[in-house]
Amino acid sequence: MGTAKEKMTAIIQQQPDDSSYDEILRELAFARMVDRGLEDSRSGRTISDDEMKRRIESWQK
Repeated sequence: MGTAKEKMTAIIQQQPDDSSYDEILRELAFARMVDRGLEDSRSGRTISDDEMKRRIESWQK
């Protein structure tokens, strides 16, 4: 796309006119999380499903 400002502007413009401040912030945060996840995936910073399951199970103990 373009700069951070351009990306944010595009996301904001896609929101309905009656969107609240919090709804817009959630959309911006969601888009950033997706971008970070895609960056991690492209860079090979991922773990297997089995590893994720093991980690989650360790949190529940």
